[in-house]
Amino acid sequence: MKPSLLNRFLTALTAVAIAGGLAGSIVRADSDSEIVAKINQHIRQGWEDNEVTPSERTDDAEFARRASLDIVGRIPTYSVLTEFLESEARDKRERFVDQLLDNEDYIRNSASIWGNLLVGRANNRGGGRAALDRWLRNAIYTNIPYDQFVKELLTAEGSSDENGAVVFLSSHLNEMAVPATAITSRLFLGRQLQCTQCHNHPFNDWQQAQFWGMNAFFRGTRRQGNPNRGAVTLTDAPAATMVDFEKRNGTMQSARRQFFDGDGAKVAELDVTVDILELRNRGQQRALAKPREELANYITDPSKPFLAETQVNRVWGHLFGYGFTKPVDDMGPHNQASHPELLKYLAGQFREAGYDNKRLIRWIAASDAYNLTSKSNDANLDDNPAAGEMPIFSHMYLKQFRAEQLYDSLLIATAADQANRTSDQAEAQRATWLRQFVQTFGTDENDESTSFNGTIPQALLLMNGQLMNNALGGGSGSFLRKVVLSATGRPDEDSKSAPKTAAQARLAATRAARSRNKNTPAKIETLFLVALSRKPTPAELDAFNDVYAKGKYSDPVVGLQDIFWSLLNSNEFVINH
Repeated sequence: MKPSLLNRFLTALTAVAIAGGLAGSIVRADSDSEIVAKINQHIRQGWEDNEVTPSERTDDAEFARRASLDIVGRIPTYSVLTEFLESEARDKRERFVDQLLDNEDYIRNSASIWGNLLVGRANNRGGGRAALDRWLRNAIYTNIPYDQFVKELLTAEGSSDENGAVVFLSSHLNEMAVPATAITSRLFLGRQLQCTQCHNHPFNDWQQAQFWGMNAFFRGTRRQGNPNRGAVTLTDAPAATMVDFEKRNGTMQSARRQFFDGDGAKVAELDVTVDILELRNRGQQRALAKPREELANYITDPSKPFLAETQVNRVWGHLFGYGFTKPVDDMGPHNQASHPELLKYLAGQFREAGYDNKRLIRWIAASDAYNLTSKSNDANLDDNPAAGEMPIFSHMYLKQFRAEQLYDSLLIATAADQANRTSDQAEAQRATWLRQFVQTFGTDENDESTSFNGTIPQALLLMNGQLMNNALGGGSGSFLRKVVLSATGRPDEDSKSAPKTAAQARLAATRAARSRNKNTPAKIETLFLVALSRKPTPAELDAFNDVYAKGKYSDPVVGLQDIFWSLLNSNEFVINH
């Protein structure tokens, strides 16, 4: 059995076991086709209610580029794209998504996204982002159920060298673990409770005491070691069930350790005594409950919808650019979802499917809404969440590249990392390049932002940086060099008959030299495919070919450099549509 098939088989068994529970009553999600049909039903009802006509179904090229950027974090490779475009299979899009989910770059992309969410791009407080990345990649490789993923992050103990999950909470224990309380509620419950740290919520019933009741779960968590010098260790010490906090009027108040999910109605108090001597004196036999384990059990309780709803909203928002709420991690009575019935349905199916993230992505990627073009029509121009409107998903919304997407897409388009550079040098350059866009703020919330927004200075960095110079230099191993030396303009066809002897190598070199000035239109088409994942329109091809011909380039590399440079620095290249 192939590894990918084996992983799916084991994941399916895990999902059934988890969904069934200890009682033996197996609860299964609907079939994939039923779920996709239900998504379409809800979305189409929204179109009808808002009197909106959806855009047309996108073509294969746009879909391939969109799905690749969303799932593996980069544009598709030339060979994968052309194979997909030439396929005549009726289920080619579903197969393409499966291939992306089985690609190792899905693991890398997902780990990068989660690492940024959990600790930030530059945050190194908790023992090293690298340790967390290793743990994340292993968790995503095994497609760990999402509830288990969350539980392991919240209950992690030990050294970051042995358990990278400890880096998450280790990074947020400053300021009496206020950041840990805020980020846990936001990421896993979709509730931004941090505003209740100092006062009651202005738009709903959330109380200041409830924030500090949640905060009490982390008061016994201790970080040992210097995160700037190596590994750290996370341990739990006995902690009081009551915490004191200051109200806005200056008076002090106490709050009991309690779970608050933002529902505003019920609060679950814990009857946990942490004094071991008192337990012995009372003759109680039960083991002490660890506060973080109790919290994790509450958050992952399958009878509560918040964990599943938050993850569904986040994944939907990642794939469409907008979730059912804006932002995706600010849910509650003050911020109603655009499609509450669909959100509730998908959350229930996600839970019953064993919190399978890959299956959730497949459902959404197969929906009619995800397969629409980004070009709006006269009847859906008002569907514009960027203007503050509720999203109706009648066309695909434009999404600007994340910094990681841009860098990795440039590597795919140009093979710049193979142009006279080692893989270690390429990875080091990637990390250095990404750090240029990150700004960390010294606040008690560990705030961090990225300044990557497509400004002129960034464009200059992109256009004139070493990465671009390597890409356009036509050096050995670069994609541009392969295109220039291609007899057909399609480098993948030329590589199918690689020379095996010295004589064949000399003959290949002679043919390549003769091919440098041949099939220019085909080479321009190839550059369009690798950069923009589409063929040029007839007008574009004529215009570029005309410019190339009038340039009378003695060296074709220079002529194709200019064309490639313009494509890689176009607005179309840096937009996921």
